[in-house]
Amino acid sequence: MQDPIKFDLEFPIQASPTLLYQHIATPSGMSEWFADNVNSRGEYFRFIWDGQEEKAKIMKRVSGERARFQWDYDEDTKKFFELRIQVDEITKDVSLMITDYGDDDDEVEEQKMFWENQVGALKKVLGSR
Repeated sequence: MQDPIKFDLEFPIQASPTLLYQHIATPSGMSEWFADNVNSRGEYFRFIWDGQEEKAKIMKRVSGERARFQWDYDEDTKKFFELRIQVDEITKDVSLMITDYGDDDDEVEEQKMFWENQVGALKKVLGSR
C-alpha cells in the first residue's frame, strides 16, 4: 500500500483569530459550518452529516492557534487533519491553514473540494468574503 499524500491549503479569512479559533476547535463552533451537528465527549468529537456519524479523536489543541484531529478509521495510520490559524506579522491578515491526507490523487482532489465547500460555509458564518 502506498503512503498517503499529504496536502496543505490556505484560506484567507476576515475574522479575528479568537473568533476563528472558536469555530475550528469547539463542537458548537464546528457545528455552524463543518457538520450538521458536532458533539464531544472527552477527547472524541462526533461529526454528523445527513444522519451519518463519523468519530475523530482530537490529537492536539493549542489554544488560539490549532486543532488536530484523527478519524477513528485512520487510527492505525499517520493520517490526520489539522486546522491552524496563521496571522501575518506585518499585515495582520488571518488565514486558515488546513493539512489533510488522501490515499491517491483522486481522493486528494475530492478532499480539496470538500474543504473549499466547508470553508465557504465558515466564511458565511463569520461574515468573511
